[in-house]
Amino acid sequence: MIQQKTRVIIENVQPLVDGGLYPAKRTVGERVDVTASIFGDGHDHIRAEVLYKKEGAKNWERVELVATYNDEWKASFYVPEQGTYLYTIQAWVDHFDTWYDGFRKKAAAKLDVKVELMEGAILLKKLGETNQKVLPYARKLEDTERYQAAIDLVLSKEFADVVHANPLRENETKLEQEIKIKVEHTKANFSAWYEFFPRSASLESGKHGTFHDCIRLLPRISAMGFDVLYFPPIHPIGKNNRKGKNNSVTSKSGEPGSPWAIGSDEGGHKSILPALGTMDDFKKLITEAKKLGIDVAMDIAFQCAPDHPYVTEHPEWFKQRPDGSIQYAENPPKKYQDIYPFNFESDNWKELWEELRSVFFFWIEQGVVIFRIDNPHTKPIPFWHWVIAEVQKEYPDVIFLSEAFTRPKVMAALAKVGFTQSYTYFTWRVSKQELIDYVNDLVYGASRNYFRPNFWPNTPDILPFHLQNQGENSFILRYALAATLSSNYGVYGPSYDFYENTPMEGREEYFNSEKYEIRHYDWKRTNRMTDIMSLLNKIRKENEALHSTWNVQFCPIENTHIIAYLKATDDLSNIILVVANLDSNSGQSGYIQLPKDRLKLTDKINIKLHDLITDEHFTWTQEWNFVDLNPFKMPFHLFKLEIHESNM
Repeated sequence: MIQQKTRVIIENVQPLVDGGLYPAKRTVGERVDVTASIFGDGHDHIRAEVLYKKEGAKNWERVELVATYNDEWKASFYVPEQGTYLYTIQAWVDHFDTWYDGFRKKAAAKLDVKVELMEGAILLKKLGETNQKVLPYARKLEDTERYQAAIDLVLSKEFADVVHANPLRENETKLEQEIKIKVEHTKANFSAWYEFFPRSASLESGKHGTFHDCIRLLPRISAMGFDVLYFPPIHPIGKNNRKGKNNSVTSKSGEPGSPWAIGSDEGGHKSILPALGTMDDFKKLITEAKKLGIDVAMDIAFQCAPDHPYVTEHPEWFKQRPDGSIQYAENPPKKYQDIYPFNFESDNWKELWEELRSVFFFWIEQGVVIFRIDNPHTKPIPFWHWVIAEVQKEYPDVIFLSEAFTRPKVMAALAKVGFTQSYTYFTWRVSKQELIDYVNDLVYGASRNYFRPNFWPNTPDILPFHLQNQGENSFILRYALAATLSSNYGVYGPSYDFYENTPMEGREEYFNSEKYEIRHYDWKRTNRMTDIMSLLNKIRKENEALHSTWNVQFCPIENTHIIAYLKATDDLSNIILVVANLDSNSGQSGYIQLPKDRLKLTDKINIKLHDLITDEHFTWTQEWNFVDLNPFKMPFHLFKLEIHESNM
């Protein structure tokens, strides 16, 4: 419906995900930056504001929108509580502000402004209908015997404050839409994941690990500073078509098979592999982990081994081939003979959906609050939209991590429909420009409002080419980048801790992959990598600037092998500068430019830098400053900056 007396247009509102089909995402305490294109006809002054509230609240909070350039406006507010927030925008032509601007220009030109004073008094009286405090100003403007005093009053700072504080609201244009912001708890935006196979947790070589072994390892994980312990699937493993070492299509006696081939005569998705222990053992592990501030994340892979109970109980949930066999999983030319995918186009899809939903509820009741979802892009996106909403309706704190290394639009769609965090392409972004472009796209692109990245330098599936046959410098570098560029990150250890770097020839996969065999690690061993993990996680927890992915700003440096980026809190109370040498084999140096505007620096610079890794101290007094990095000493600086008060 056209509102005939409104003159302001509101367009291009952000954050807005697919026209409001999905909520934008934030976490508790985060800032919401609202932008919009706002304009009208002519040259009258426009005022605009954001209205926001938590869903269910009676009253709206208001924050003023400020014009920037080219009719673009911006405002910010913070979301202090978990739940759903709503915001909208309203704007109007402010005739009081328009009059005030015109009056100042006419007075500066020494024109007669008697009539203008009368007009101002009329506008003030109109404002006085709801705010009597402005009426004395109206009377002073009407005092014709004190003409110059009235002019001086209007030109004073006092009157400017009156104009700004008292917008004249008439014929407002209000955005019809109330846009949703989903505010999740802080761990959605700040977490450090450590992955290992529980069957490899034994301290004794040749012995199958158990949950009790995992409990004994909790102090190690805690000392390294990780707050999420993620296990590959812990369910019974299929015995039919079991894969052998290095993904052999046949297994030898005693080979454990892939944990992702789920289900056997020992149970399915609601069961535990007996060799790992009992359900009570698992629940005890969860309890002991929580005592150390660690959440246990569980892998959910919605697929079945040929001998999974679902196959015989619900054959209608699988794709039947013309010869009567069931279609196993394929990604041509790859074949996964040990896995049957669910047929989500089954006529019995509703029963299938409900059963899979019950899997989540079952494990939540055992104490699991974080799920890493295996290959969600191979299941229908509408299913994820439904099931995540169903779970979070009852358990809003539950976190879902999407393991979908796939096409960008599919990854984006999964994030939009509810996945809390997502694996990313960081694993393959190596050069300086690749990293800058990718991170800037994540932070400043449209996906910022729904895609929350989780950076992993490796996974059990992926030994990237740039880590193959490399030494500790490369591993330390990639770990440092993951842990400081993103506030959520993870690592597959202890493979990473101990620099495992031997690939399958010509492929980005581990030779003798732990996916197909039980490994034995010297769990008591520490090294430079484990020390850096412990120190970096401690630094992350103690420095609020590293609690966000969204505050990164890259700094110019005249060397293509060195990358530098700043992370700071909004109030600049905590400032971190990371400078990393991307050349793991040679020393590199260059001059880095500080972002003076971001740091609110004057020309008199006096910054104290403390390298929190090496415990070195420096002082910078210039906008451009020299850095020198020897990767064999440490491939990166992690500076905490303190700016002298005279520069603020």
